[in-house]
Amino acid sequence: MTNKPKKIVFPVAGMATRFLPATKTVPKELFPLVDKPLLQYAVEEATGAGIEEFIFVTSRRKPGIEKHFSRLTELEEYLESIGKEAYAAILRACALPEAAVKVIYQDEPRGLGHAVWLAKEAVGDAPFAVLLPDDAILAKTGVLKQMVDFLDATEPASLIAAQEVADDKTPLYGIIDGAPEKGHLRVKSLVEKPAAGTAPSNNAIIGRYVLQPRIFSHLDALVKSHESGKEIQLTDAIAALAKEQAVYGFVFEGKRFDCGQSAGFVAASVAYALAREDIAPSLRESLKEII
Repeated sequence: MTNKPKKIVFPVAGMATRFLPATKTVPKELFPLVDKPLLQYAVEEATGAGIEEFIFVTSRRKPGIEKHFSRLTELEEYLESIGKEAYAAILRACALPEAAVKVIYQDEPRGLGHAVWLAKEAVGDAPFAVLLPDDAILAKTGVLKQMVDFLDATEPASLIAAQEVADDKTPLYGIIDGAPEKGHLRVKSLVEKPAAGTAPSNNAIIGRYVLQPRIFSHLDALVKSHESGKEIQLTDAIAALAKEQAVYGFVFEGKRFDCGQSAGFVAASVAYALAREDIAPSLRESLKEII
């Protein structure tokens, strides 16, 4: 069995209350960084890492997510008829093959672990990836591809993207307790949002994962032991997995932006725009005037 994941889970059912009223009608995952939605950047990162099947764990309140990755042939044909073939090509590039997409509805917010557990049947008995679009990462090589390339030279293992954060930020993240190995961190345990001053390290879990299918046995146990409505933490399942199989905190290359926060989203928008040769010069001039 190959170590390379061919399927990915996108947990995108959240209500994004921090961005109300914008998220009343528009899913946060479709907010644009310049002119491309957050979730499309995530899908393109996955495609660049060799992913072939895309599993969206979403909400019935967000039909726009499914529509964005479907063909809109009427609009494509109209754009072509008025000589705007380039824009028609952009639309076609957004679409995923219908057979490659699976949509699963999460009817109640029970945490990231629950969202991943819902994808168990769709994933099957093979390694898979999980990507959180809120973590936008500017990198020469997509972070997920960096992770998959690392797996080529290792035994079957699970990976969680890792990044150092300031002491006062550790209560906001899952934190890795691990030791250096193979240029990364061999995970001993994980702590979800530790109280200030109690974190075992400053190495935070960032929204990229490559997981072995055995994770589902631990998620099964958590779902069975938790009463209805209680959140299921993916970090708890990974911590249990780390006692049985290799799990690494993968120290990636790239600049990460927390688009789950308004300030982080605005910063990401500026950074992604400055990375565009067609926009950067005029934007720099505008920023000088604003500042």
